[in-house]
Amino acid sequence: MKTITSMTAAAALGLWGVAAQAADDLTLQLKWVTQAQFAGYYVALDKGFYDEEDLNVTIKPGGPDIAPTQVLAGGGADVTVEWMPAALAAREKGLGMVNIAQPFKSSGMMLTCRKDAGVTSTDDFADKTLGVWFFGNEFPFLSWMSKLGIATDGSDGGVTVLKQGFNVDPLLQGQAACVSTMTYNEYWQVIDAGLTPDDLTVFKYEDQGVATLEDGLYALEENLADPAFEDKMVRFVRASMKGWKYAEANPDEAAEIVLDNDASGAQTEKHQKRMMGEIAKLTAGSNGALDPADYERTVASLLSGGSDPVISKAPEGAWTHAITDKALN
Repeated sequence: MKTITSMTAAAALGLWGVAAQAADDLTLQLKWVTQAQFAGYYVALDKGFYDEEDLNVTIKPGGPDIAPTQVLAGGGADVTVEWMPAALAAREKGLGMVNIAQPFKSSGMMLTCRKDAGVTSTDDFADKTLGVWFFGNEFPFLSWMSKLGIATDGSDGGVTVLKQGFNVDPLLQGQAACVSTMTYNEYWQVIDAGLTPDDLTVFKYEDQGVATLEDGLYALEENLADPAFEDKMVRFVRASMKGWKYAEANPDEAAEIVLDNDASGAQTEKHQKRMMGEIAKLTAGSNGALDPADYERTVASLLSGGSDPVISKAPEGAWTHAITDKALN
């Protein structure tokens, strides 16, 4: 009887130990639908990198009707993937979003133009219609036009701005001479539609000096004040960057992992593998820590975005190295 009692006590102690070490729940909100743009997080999930950090991570896809900033504000996620213009705009309006890591070093944003529409250089923009994404994505474009001295009100010598949906139809159908594209997505929709690279003139925002930071990780300032939450973010960033570097080194496998996690079944292997190859170029050179120079460049671009800039003054406290300093050392 004594032996049985001892064994029961030992078993109970073992169960208590398991319970005491239960993984911490964490929810990540993506900026867009499941695709290779977010491969690092799916790789970290698939490869057990989050498990190794005692994290139970739920990844919530985004979409055209999902605003990551609103999800974060409403408590629907602990951390979100967002572009810095939207995050800084939300911060100025009172939502304490803080950049805790920056997996993407470079911008993938471009303006893709048809040569047969008469565009081979920025000098040819005058009197053309250009497709531009809005909801915060227009500000790098407005900064660029301001830098070039080109009006965006459709006046003579200026450009007419077409509010572009998340497709390239205006370019294909001749409604615009140029449209907004990403190096890893919409540009290839143009190519797949039958146009060739020789038919196109492409302007990368990075090359124009007006690129803003994309796909950073953001959490709320009030949550980061809690040491337990901060620790959870440290572990999350460490595992996520491990996932990103694995994805860079193994792009085809990373694309397959993304496809395995695509509940919609809308993605194709060809597109995701091609996308992952382009995404790897954007994450290359980043260890996850935000480069202050890239931040300052983004802020300068947003402050100079025409007559209605996305932010009215330089932000304070909008980013921190506290998480990456602990995660990466």
